[in-house]
Amino acid sequence: MGTFMLIFIGTSSVVIAKGDVLTIALAFGLSITVSAYAFGGISGGHFNPAVTTAMWINKRVNAVEAITYIIAQFLGATVAAGIVKACVASLGLSTASLGQTDFPKIGAGMAFFVEALATFLFLMIILSVTSKKFGDSRFAGIAIGVALALLIIFALNLTGASLNPARSFGPVIFAGGSALSHLWLYILAPEVGAVLAAFGAKYLLGSEED
Repeated sequence: MGTFMLIFIGTSSVVIAKGDVLTIALAFGLSITVSAYAFGGISGGHFNPAVTTAMWINKRVNAVEAITYIIAQFLGATVAAGIVKACVASLGLSTASLGQTDFPKIGAGMAFFVEALATFLFLMIILSVTSKKFGDSRFAGIAIGVALALLIIFALNLTGASLNPARSFGPVIFAGGSALSHLWLYILAPEVGAVLAAFGAKYLLGSEED
């Protein structure tokens, strides 16, 4: 449900509301904030495979839980994108544009760096504000949502600001085009950022200390 909300509201702000950078950033950021408070108590608020990877590396979830979360995230993203496509089609708009992420203005190397860097920063924040040492469950959702919004403002016009393999997977499955051939980057780069953040948060921030 959390990943569904993120993709459904976020991509709708792109293709249905046709929002500017700030509108899109707030749509994604507020979606994850609301979902964190609504569903975090049930599942821990894993709405992003990169988040789950970092949590698994730092032993906050086990392998079975991690796999289950990731399957649910991709399913939620796919269902959300399918509904957005139906809504877009009902408006008579092109279903070739469903808020999919791509990098038409920069090279693959820079796109990889941007996605990995943004995900690294995002995960460093998440791992810190959800840690036993630094975390506060009353405010963690707000911090995570604001962080995502700020990073989207930075990355949106460079790579589409995915930071989340499931976020890229759902829309591109229905939209196709050049974004489909670049899907590998949006899966691999956030995961690289997540792995680096898992170790960075543990050894630089001490996030895994009691």
